[in-house]
Amino acid sequence: MSGALLDLLLPVCCAGCGEPGSQICPACRALLAGLRGRPSGPDPAPPGLPPLHSCAIYRDPLRRLLIAHKERGALRLAGPLGAVLAEAVQAALAGAPPVSTPVTTPGTRAGTRADHQRPVLLVPVPSARHAVRARGQDATRRLARSAARRLSRAGLPCRVAPVLRQGRAVADQAGLGAEQRRANLHRALTVPPYFHAALRGRQLVLVDDLVTTGASLAEAARALRAAGAPPLAAATVAATLRTEGPRPADPLTPDRRAAPRPCRRSSTAAGPHR
Repeated sequence: MSGALLDLLLPVCCAGCGEPGSQICPACRALLAGLRGRPSGPDPAPPGLPPLHSCAIYRDPLRRLLIAHKERGALRLAGPLGAVLAEAVQAALAGAPPVSTPVTTPGTRAGTRADHQRPVLLVPVPSARHAVRARGQDATRRLARSAARRLSRAGLPCRVAPVLRQGRAVADQAGLGAEQRRANLHRALTVPPYFHAALRGRQLVLVDDLVTTGASLAEAARALRAAGAPPLAAATVAATLRTEGPRPADPLTPDRRAAPRPCRRSSTAAGPHR
C-alpha cells in the first residue's frame, strides 16, 4: 500500500510543523529541498575531525523531523532527509582532496578511467547496540542508504559501507560535555580486519544525522585511519551551534521555526517502529 493511501486511511501530522495530512507537509518538504551543504562543525574541533559539511543548524522544524525519524520510527522521512544528507556529501566531496593511493580493478592499470569510476563509500557512524534495539532500526544507516541512492541517480556512483563496529560499551552521550564525550568514545570504534583491504584507496565519507561536539565523527575517523583507510571528509544533515565563528548555512525561515501546532488527528503510523 502506498504512503499516500496510508495517509488518507490513517491521517497523521507533519513531524516538522504539525500540519495535518502526512508525516511531512509540502512546506517542510520544500524547505528541506532548498538546503545546501556548507562547512560546519564545533569550534574548537576535536583532534582528528575530518573536514565537515552540514546543511543547516539543528533547530525546528528540521530538529523535529530528525527526531521523528530517529526516535519515533517515521520511516518515510528517510527520503527527504536522505536527500539533505546527499547535498552535504556533495559539498564535502567538492572541498576534499583526491584520493592519493592508486586503486586497481581486475584487468585495469592504476590511473586508468576505471579507477575513477569506483563508487564513493558512505560510512555511517554506528549507534550504540542498545539504541538500535530500542528503536528497531539503525536510523543513520537508513539515511546513508537514501543519500547513496540519490547520489547514484544523479550520476555519482555511491554505496554505503557500514564497516564501523562498537568495540566496547559506551555510556549514553546525552548530557555529556565535549571532553566527557571524547573520553567516553576513546577507542570505542573499530573496523574488522576483513574490511581493511577493500577500504584502502577508496573515497570514504563519514556520515551522521547530526554533529554536536564532533566526538563521534572524530572517533570514527580514527578507527578508519587505523584500518589504513582515512576518510576524505564528513557530512551531516544538521549541526548544533557550538561556535562563535562562521556557522553552517541556515535558510530556515522564521515562520517555520515556530512551535508546531497540536495535531488533532493521530495514527499509529507516526508512532515507534517495532
